[in-house]
Amino acid sequence: MNDAEIIRRDLRPALVFLSGELIAVPIPLEREQVILGRALEADVRVNDTLVSRQHARIIATPTESRVAMEYTLEDLGSRNGTFLNGRRIATEKLSNGDKITVGETILRFDLLDEIDREYQRQIHRLISHDDLTGLLSSRSFFSELRREAARATSDNRPFCVLMMDGDNFKAVNDTFGHLTGSKTIEEIGFAIMTNLRSGDAAARFGGDEFAAFLLDAELPQGLVAAERIRASIESHEFLVVRPGETDRRHNITVSIGVSSFPEDSSDPIELVEMADSALYRAKRDGRNRVSAYRDVTQEELRRNLPPRRD
Repeated sequence: MNDAEIIRRDLRPALVFLSGELIAVPIPLEREQVILGRALEADVRVNDTLVSRQHARIIATPTESRVAMEYTLEDLGSRNGTFLNGRRIATEKLSNGDKITVGETILRFDLLDEIDREYQRQIHRLISHDDLTGLLSSRSFFSELRREAARATSDNRPFCVLMMDGDNFKAVNDTFGHLTGSKTIEEIGFAIMTNLRSGDAAARFGGDEFAAFLLDAELPQGLVAAERIRASIESHEFLVVRPGETDRRHNITVSIGVSSFPEDSSDPIELVEMADSALYRAKRDGRNRVSAYRDVTQEELRRNLPPRRD
């Protein structure tokens, strides 16, 4: 592909993940030098234990015509090497479609036009999000949670994990049918998202089970947010999807468990398990309630309650 063709089609370089947690994600190469590695400060962070902190880099230099750029892949003395199209390299020029392997992660170097870029974004969304609710899939949620735990550790910031589950959800399907059940799950997902802040993340784990993490939130703040979600769902009138019953509504409640980083654990998987344990305590205690993995004093709660509106 010549320089004129690249400019005419507005082709822009990107790395597209072909494996790993970020599969199908296109990463634009907008700098003269882009570092690939496991370190938090890497330009393209690869969460792979076989990848060095600064593993490789891609360098952009003008072509002889000066109207386009050419790209070179260079290994940075990595422990396990950098491979281009299956061959270990030290320094090599990149061509459109080349496959780069670092650790167990494969990326493709692509020159993408706007249609290609939008296609890759849509593919990633289909892979990473639940098609019924639009929330993250469980796999994507754990990927985001691991990244947040790394950032929180580096910046010494707290966050909370919520596990949520519908109460007696089987009765919805048995009473009103599976179409109503699907619509109810969709509406629960929407209620969760509308009660989160920008930057927080929520996921559907499957069935009527949901999860979320709340940025910069200590346990009392997490409990307040969880209570807001619980109350919102309790008061919501859910649509019954059955012929001849377009105006009929039903009600459902949720139970929620909350754990906090770093007090409960600094391990993201353990935090989910702890929140799940608190969720089932809420179920045992009567459902339609919020439960924390550890006890919180009334004074702590009062300090984090929102201002009262008279």
